[in-house]
Formats: sequence, C-alpha cells, structure tokens
Amino acid sequence: MANDNKKTLRLVLGDQLNAAHSWFKTVDTSVVYVLMELRSETDYVQHHIQKVIGFFAAMRHFAAELQQMGHNVHYIRLNDASNLQSFAGNCAGLISTGNFSRFEYQKPDEFRIDEHLRQFAESLEIPHEALDTEHFYSTRNELQSFFSGKKTYLMESFYRYMRKKHGVLIENGDQPLHGKWNFDEDNRRSLPKGHHPPPPLLFDNDLTHLEAEIHKAGVKTLGAVDSRNFIWPVNRAQSLKLLEFFMDNCLPLFGTFQDAMAPGEWSLYHSRISFSLNTKMLSPKEVVDRAILEYQKRPDEIAYHQLEGFVRQIIGWREYMRGIYWMKMPDYAEMNYFAHSEKLPRWFWDGNTRMNCLKNAVKQSLQFSYAHHIQRLMITGNFALLAGVDPDEVDRWYLGIYIDAIEWVEITNTRGMSQFADGGIVGTKPYVSSAAYISKMSSYCQGCYYDKSKKTGERACPFNSMYWNFYNRHEDKLSKNPRIGMAYNLWKKMQSDQKTALLEQADYYLKNINDL
Repeated sequence: MANDNKKTLRLVLGDQLNAAHSWFKTVDTSVVYVLMELRSETDYVQHHIQKVIGFFAAMRHFAAELQQMGHNVHYIRLNDASNLQSFAGNCAGLISTGNFSRFEYQKPDEFRIDEHLRQFAESLEIPHEALDTEHFYSTRNELQSFFSGKKTYLMESFYRYMRKKHGVLIENGDQPLHGKWNFDEDNRRSLPKGHHPPPPLLFDNDLTHLEAEIHKAGVKTLGAVDSRNFIWPVNRAQSLKLLEFFMDNCLPLFGTFQDAMAPGEWSLYHSRISFSLNTKMLSPKEVVDRAILEYQKRPDEIAYHQLEGFVRQIIGWREYMRGIYWMKMPDYAEMNYFAHSEKLPRWFWDGNTRMNCLKNAVKQSLQFSYAHHIQRLMITGNFALLAGVDPDEVDRWYLGIYIDAIEWVEITNTRGMSQFADGGIVGTKPYVSSAAYISKMSSYCQGCYYDKSKKTGERACPFNSMYWNFYNRHEDKLSKNPRIGMAYNLWKKMQSDQKTALLEQADYYLKNINDL
C-alpha cells in the first residue's frame, strides 16, 4: 500500500453486507474496506457447516460487489498465511503496514464483538469512529428509553409504538389499519390433511471450493451440506429473488399456517429471508414496504391478517429482541431463573430419537440449518425446558445449528422466549406444553412410537408427564403467574396417586433421556 497520511481503513463485518450504507455512496480511493474470515468467528461455538459456508460466501460476493462499484477492498481469507484470526490483530497489522491515519467501523450487533472492537479502537493512536449500520428501524437504546421506569417490557406496546413512529399500517394519524393492532388469533391453523405448500425456492450455488477451504482449516462443524448445490441466497440478487418468491407464492397463506408443522414440509409458507436480513443483504424496511405493496396489489388474494402477522415479526419481534439484547447484556447471557443444569440429550446432535416431533425438528435442522419459530419454540425448546437443560447448553446449540442465528436475536429468543431463563423479561410465561399442543399444530404424533394420549405407562408420550413434572418442580416460582393459574388449578385437583404416577413417569424418562 502506498504511503499516504490521509488513508482510512474501514472494517466490514460478516453481518454488515449492506451495499446501501452511506459509506458506499461515493467512491473514495483513499478508503480501503477490509473483510475477513476468522477462526475466532468459526470457533466460539460449533456451527453448522451451512452457516459457515453461507456467511463466507456472502462476504466474498459482497467484497466483489464493492470492487465492481469501484471501491478498494482488502479481503482476508480463512487460510491466508497472513491471517492473524482476529479483528484486532488483522486491523492492527494493516494500520501499521499501510500507514492508515484513520480507522472506522460500523457498530457490531453482537456484544462480544462490540467490546472487542471498542477496546481495539481505544488502543489506537489514530482517530477512530464507530458508525450506525443504518439497518434497523430502531436504535440500540430506543427500547430501553421507551420502557424507562416500567417493570415489564411488553412486545405489543413496543410494536404499536414502532408502527406509529414509522407510519406502518396506520390510518387517521395514529390508528391501526382495520381497527386492530394484532390479528394473531387468525394465524394459528394446522396444515389440513392433503394440503401441500408450494415447493420452496432453493438455489444451486456451487461452493465446493469454500467447503474444502473450511475443512482444510480444521474448522469443526455440525450438520450436512451439498456444497455443489448450496440452497441459501449468498448475495443480494438471490436474496431479492427469495423475497419475491415469498410475495408471489407464500404471503397469501403465511399468517394462517405460520405456526403449523408437518413431516417433510420444512419450509411451508415461511419467507426464509432471516439469513438475508441478519447479514443485511436485505433491509427490514424494504421487506415490510414490499409486503405492504403486495397486499395493496392483491387485496382479493391476501387477507390483512396474513400481512399483519408478517409485519409484526419484523417491525415487532425483531426490533424488540434487539432492544432487549442491548438493554440487558452482558448480564442476560448469565441468567438461569430455574437454575437448570442438565446436558442436552445426545440425540440433539443426530436426531436419533423415537419421539417423532423431535426427530423431525432436529433432523430437519441438521439437514437444512433451518427450522421455523414454532419448531424452535414448541418442539426443541419446549423439550429442553421440560428436561431442565442448562440454558448455556441450549444457547450454544441454537446459535450453532441455525444459519440465521446471530447472538443478538438468538439469545433473546432462546434464553428468554424459549427457556424463560430471564425470569419473564421477554415472555410473560414459560412456553411449555404437553402432547396436546403438538398434536393440534402438527401431524408429528401420527405414527409416533409414543402415544400422545397416554400420560403414564408404556409408550406414554414423554411430553405429558414431563409437563406436569416441570410445573410441580417450579411451583414456588410459577404458581402466582396469572397466565398459568389454570395449570396449577388442574394439578391441585388431581388425586395424589395420579400425581405420583406422573412424577415417577417423568423421573424415569429424565433418567433415561438419551434413550427416548
């Protein structure tokens, strides 16, 4: 690099692939953008091979896109001899050898990297600046300000505030379109027998070279991949194509079946754009605007509740979870309200269990690095909570196995919504269920080794006895929760011998959990 006292080094992270950022509006030859593939990022948990390939492929495409726009880009590959395998190490080396006079970076979405880069920047003897990613609807601290002085943080309240602030699905100044803020009650149907959603749009990216590089580096991964036909979008053009496929084929029935589950139907009517959103190849605003436009174009085909349910996931839950993350970290990562300490069952890593729902959810996750929100919450998460698994274990599994999992959104959904380890910051009650809910929302129970209708005895569904064992075990912490009073009323009315049988059944299953 030439000796130039006015050169700026700008770091772009693997989840900051936003070509619309103001950084890139003008080409400045004195600015060098650096992207890097690091062992620090592949190794902090064991990731799905599709996740590692997906991020690195998207980063390489983005670097090429910036170069085509005329920007100077320095790209550090995983196996480059000069790669020091950390953001600070590589940036320090570049600043030293390249005689940069300024360092800039966009604020990371993960607390871990935010601290790493803050400390690095403060150690520099040259000016430095951290800028906004220009991606989210809300700022890092907006939720904290909104709930200032309040003891509870209801997503619904923040969702309504965001709708009003940004004028999304609003009429007459500040009123919700069609008279209600939330149409969730219309979005809870199971998939009818014989109903088949459209086959999902899959890409056929040939990334065999990238898989080989990852294996050569010795990165330990989980799951499977066909790297000759990598199915996920790895650039903005493919991300937009996936978004359009959702609008054309899935939005008309998205809300109705967003909680449904069925063997062999892994994609259903979901958009599967979370990887593109979380890497910032797509922006939440363009996604919401595009969905509203589709609804306006096809009012006879797309009922309003389909649209509202989709918009709520993005402008509601996604922004809410990020706000909780920045308000409560780093303490949030240590929360363990129930003091759970068990290990994940071995079959979480291979899906070899006789429980049909868990076999399907886990094997699907290993095959596609994907499961939709109800599979994560009410199948794998539900079981882990009933089994008393250490939330650290659950966090690591979810963060590693899903292609869209970045800590700011994963940990709030897992440790908060799914495991209630935060004691009720995110969710107002633990999301646990017996087999009845799983049977209602899926066809998993059909043909299962276990009998959904049996609570005790041979082949009784483990969810049934473990459900009551969970409530009995945590009665001191949960009995006064108004949202689950009915469960405790039923428990108190049971005969003592029935209670004993349920607890003994659960105890047997918990002691033999790896053999279920």
